[in-house]
Amino acid sequence: MKENKYDDEVFFKKYSEMERSKKGLQGAGEWSELQKLLPDFEGKRVLDLGCGYGWHCLYAANHGAKLVHGIDISEKMLEVAKEKNSADVITYEQKAMEDLDFPENSFDVVLSSLAFHYVKDFTTLVEHISHWIEKDGTFVFSVEHPVFTSFGTQDWYYDDDGNILHFPVDRYYYEGKRDAIFLGEKVTKYHRTLTTYLNTLLVNDFVIEHIIEPQPPQDMLDLPGMKDEMRRPMMLLVSARKR
Repeated sequence: MKENKYDDEVFFKKYSEMERSKKGLQGAGEWSELQKLLPDFEGKRVLDLGCGYGWHCLYAANHGAKLVHGIDISEKMLEVAKEKNSADVITYEQKAMEDLDFPENSFDVVLSSLAFHYVKDFTTLVEHISHWIEKDGTFVFSVEHPVFTSFGTQDWYYDDDGNILHFPVDRYYYEGKRDAIFLGEKVTKYHRTLTTYLNTLLVNDFVIEHIIEPQPPQDMLDLPGMKDEMRRPMMLLVSARKR
């Protein structure tokens, strides 16, 4: 079984108190930009990898998808998804995305939100996604930005009075495991370069259509700490089409 931090009681409670957990898509700072990358879901077969609470699954269902399959490793996440974001066309499955096996051309759209940085072998996963997705199908994902994941701690450097000095970027070209701190808890993540993210798509028959480094939306800049998010990119959004 792959690491499953989200079924840890303490960690899950902290995650459930985040704005994106309480408010859904409208509480996610990147949603206004990610939404622009999403395709027309009408009549589409959709796979959501690392679906979490299922917000994107319900969005696809509400916009005409004929089939939505949400995958997550966390039992606790899927319990919430089934409670809050159910629909007749949505099915949820508890499984690590690295262990999935679908027939060729099973889906028209593959989505993933902030999950791939938990995956050790990104290359093999993209090879599988290329097999599962129909020709001219859409692949949209968000990840933590390589600038954000490179050093590992994912925290600022502070002066003696606790004021932010700068954000550390180091070991950028040394890809692999990072021991990060998220919500005050130790979490294993995997760093990879921007080159790896994009070239892995290109060599697996995808055409890159959009790349976005989302800034905090204006209506969230007054939230605590949000203005500091203008100082370095935290996320990377990518949309691609299967050749």
